[in-house]
Amino acid sequence: MADTPNAVALARLHTADVLVGWGVASDAVETAKLLVSELATNAVRHSEDGEAPTSLPPSQSGVETFELLLEVVSGAVRLSVWDRDPRPPVLKEVGVDAMGGRGIFIVAAMSRVWGYYPARSAPGKVVWAEIALVAEWSNEGRDASVSSPGLSESDGLRTAEVARADPHLIGRVLVGIKDL
Repeated sequence: MADTPNAVALARLHTADVLVGWGVASDAVETAKLLVSELATNAVRHSEDGEAPTSLPPSQSGVETFELLLEVVSGAVRLSVWDRDPRPPVLKEVGVDAMGGRGIFIVAAMSRVWGYYPARSAPGKVVWAEIALVAEWSNEGRDASVSSPGLSESDGLRTAEVARADPHLIGRVLVGIKDL
């Protein structure tokens, strides 16, 4: 996708169109749209924030791009976004008054697992997240808080381990915040 002002909205629309076509449940589609929005926003922001290495070759058209891959793996939808910035995603603890910086926290909280790896055939990295196609959530006997995720190495991929809260509640809160 071209790294343009409407790229994030187009990524959300594309995600919804594909997942609805695959017959994915509407609540999973909404979660996927939120995660794609956060991953695409990070890809667009970090290509324009001046922090990315300047030694990267520009694309042939002069417009920077990022790639979005949607796939079904092991009872889940995997959302992967490639961008040109090789720096790993950072899970930040931000204050309640912060205007940004929550993207990876949202990805960690709303996905069943997420991670990143260096891109294999191009500069940059791929950040990915998986959401379950079948509900895995139950509030019985669970603490409804989200802990700070830690990273663990598994099969060469860095994945996040997160204690989960009810994703529907978190999703409603996040949508409400975005609408403010």
